[in-house]
Amino acid sequence: MSDYVTNIRNYGLTIYNQIETGNPDFWIPNKKLEEILDKSMVGFSVFGYPLRTRSKVIKTKICESLGYPVPKSFKKTQPRFFGQNFDVYTQKSTNLQVWNEDLNPTRRYVIIKISNKDIVEKAKVVDGATLSKLDTTGTLTQKYQARMIEDNIKCSLTVPKDTDNILPLIQSPPFSVNYDKSSTSIPSNNELLPIKEVFHRLKKIIGLKLNLIGADQERNRGFFLHDMICKALGYKKADDDGTYPDIKHQLLEIKLQTSPTIDLGLVLPNDNNPLAVPKIKNINIRHCDVRYVIVNASVEAQFLIIQNIFLTNGEAFFDFFPRFEGKVLNKKIQMHLPCDFFL
Repeated sequence: MSDYVTNIRNYGLTIYNQIETGNPDFWIPNKKLEEILDKSMVGFSVFGYPLRTRSKVIKTKICESLGYPVPKSFKKTQPRFFGQNFDVYTQKSTNLQVWNEDLNPTRRYVIIKISNKDIVEKAKVVDGATLSKLDTTGTLTQKYQARMIEDNIKCSLTVPKDTDNILPLIQSPPFSVNYDKSSTSIPSNNELLPIKEVFHRLKKIIGLKLNLIGADQERNRGFFLHDMICKALGYKKADDDGTYPDIKHQLLEIKLQTSPTIDLGLVLPNDNNPLAVPKIKNINIRHCDVRYVIVNASVEAQFLIIQNIFLTNGEAFFDFFPRFEGKVLNKKIQMHLPCDFFL
């Protein structure tokens, strides 16, 4: 049994007791939460239950899996599992619908795959920032954007150093990447390259080519760029789990630009809320601590040619890239889960 589950049970917490993000004893990190729920729920049958009852049965099973007592009735809190900051959705189809509330970039979403025979096949945990990337319809409740301006011409490191919050976690010279770590793993103390060193390593991709592979192949182009950037940083291979930020081990989010408009999804780069990762040296990593590499490319024949790059942190992002104001509102968010979502 997980230490988290034991601690929750022994301490007598309920699903409504708020837990600070990153708390090492009670707050369950995304991957661990997914592991616990997947292990305990796969094979669980909801056959014969009406939809509303099925939802309650699933939430009851989740309580038992995490060490929480089952409440007499589930309150209509936002999110439903208030203490661990997650909502639950059960899916027989790939059409995910979120009604009557915005996607929250810092909230977790537990998505339970149900087979045609009403058996749980998989549990997946993603945060709102990651979930927003799956939207291809433009129906997100709010979608932040920024723009590149004429002064954004030559490659540039727009800030001299990382945020004060993560400076205690930054490597001292000589700088190196831990080859035993995946590029998607959560960084440990002294594993983050300083932003100046990241910029120095990424400058080598300027002038390189990406296959254009069609305007509808943005996801594949993103994968090839991701691979290119991982190799430039020194990783042996490019792991990509589709979560935010793209290269979690260096707190690096990647934006490929062939136009001046930068799509930011649900996350404001300067948001000071904590990321859904454990604390490091008792420090909460915040959205505004994330580093952003803006890769500006031009279309030439069948290729995208990388013209220049810009590197900044979330805290100073809008000092260099002005934000578009306003937001688009809808009553329903609807998105298609890709075929490999539950893999």
